[in-house]
Amino acid sequence: MLLNPNDISQKERYKLLIGSVLPRPIAWVSTMNQAGALNLAPFSYFTVASTNPMTLIFCPQLMPDGERKDTLRNIEEVPEFVINLTNEETAEAMNRSATVLPYGQSEFEWAGVTALPSESIRVPRVAEAPIAFECTLQRIVVVSEEPGGGAAVFGEVQRIHIRDDLYENGYIRLERFRPVGRIAGAGYTRVTDLFDLPRIPPPPRSE
Repeated sequence: MLLNPNDISQKERYKLLIGSVLPRPIAWVSTMNQAGALNLAPFSYFTVASTNPMTLIFCPQLMPDGERKDTLRNIEEVPEFVINLTNEETAEAMNRSATVLPYGQSEFEWAGVTALPSESIRVPRVAEAPIAFECTLQRIVVVSEEPGGGAAVFGEVQRIHIRDDLYENGYIRLERFRPVGRIAGAGYTRVTDLFDLPRIPPPPRSE
């Protein structure tokens, strides 16, 4: 089957992407507006952009009515945010924080999690998160303002909070971290069934 994305509907494009680009890690992003109101929301369009400087990227999509999400609006006002990571223990709270609340109402309280002061920025982190990255905004790239469009938000990491038992000899202990990933619909996945593929060396050069 061969598809031209311009020949299918926005709904079909969305379902195709979230059903094929997976599993997706989850950025649980805390932000603050100029009035000091906190916001917390999960995003699965999320990955590493760079290790030097350490930079993360997540992509908030436009709301169905074309409006920007509260997370993006807040970052435009206060260019700092925390990318909290979620695991099996925090998955229920993370999912609850995805509920659309009135602007200015905090998802921290709604989700039942604790806002803990950050070290280098004004925006608090989630105390229950196993890992959290304090970020300052590097740039926002608007990809599209059409229905289904959105922006790419780049954040330079300033501080990293790691639960003490997770970090050992320079490595994250995956079996203790127990992260979850996003699938399509209401689906999530655990990182439990792993296998190794050793890196294959290049063939010798011919003389």
